[in-house]
Amino acid sequence: MEDKLKLYGFNNLTKTLSFNIYDICYAKSPREQKDYIAYIDEQYNSERLTGILCKVTEIIGAHVLNISKQDYDPQGASVTILITEEALQPELVDESCNKGKYALADRETILAHLDKSHVTVHTYPEYHPDNSISTFRVDIDVSTCGAISPLNALDFLIGSFDSDIITIDYRVRGFTRDLSGKKYYIDHNITSIQDYIDPQTLTRYDVIDVNVYQSNIFHTKLLIKEIELQNYLFKTDVYEIPPKQRLDITNSLRKEMIEIFSGTNVY
Repeated sequence: MEDKLKLYGFNNLTKTLSFNIYDICYAKSPREQKDYIAYIDEQYNSERLTGILCKVTEIIGAHVLNISKQDYDPQGASVTILITEEALQPELVDESCNKGKYALADRETILAHLDKSHVTVHTYPEYHPDNSISTFRVDIDVSTCGAISPLNALDFLIGSFDSDIITIDYRVRGFTRDLSGKKYYIDHNITSIQDYIDPQTLTRYDVIDVNVYQSNIFHTKLLIKEIELQNYLFKTDVYEIPPKQRLDITNSLRKEMIEIFSGTNVY
């Protein structure tokens, strides 16, 4: 729509993509559970997450201006990336901006700002000692204002993580005007978030939509279809486990996934 319309002023429609990704793992002993958390912290440290955010910035057509960061005691950190929709001439860039040259490691929280918009990534590894199931959750929010769309980075973000359950929300807020003053509440056609996910990816999941079209609100949930047990064992070979126990573990993993997918304690 935007290619055909002459807009009055800035396109101030806000397009927000929010989703949770869950990775489930079986770690039986307290030591294995703690080792799993340590592994996740290292696997998804700030260096990798910063690289993912910078790639997202590139995919949606924005530009990094500044990266700031802070470590916390005893654990955790924050990273903020300032980015702009349009590239700025060097003389217009604030002298305090580092253009992303000083990114440090060991972060588990990252925040990126576009002009009037933001990109955030937060990680939440957790386990409970009684059920041997550990979960790693990633929360990602991409909110853009203007012509650029966060949907263009969706498939890349899904592929950047091991994803057993994915919950995605997309909403367009506000309005923009054409030269005659007519208001437009959305500037692109969309029927489902699934339209922006690789069909090959969709074949691996059971998928449901809950959409409110008149309010430009779209909601999609994905649950992995097949459980290959070896992929869910931490520091254990599947053939070291008796067949009956393999079945029990698989059932426990599936129950955990179903409860997270449905957002309620089913069992």
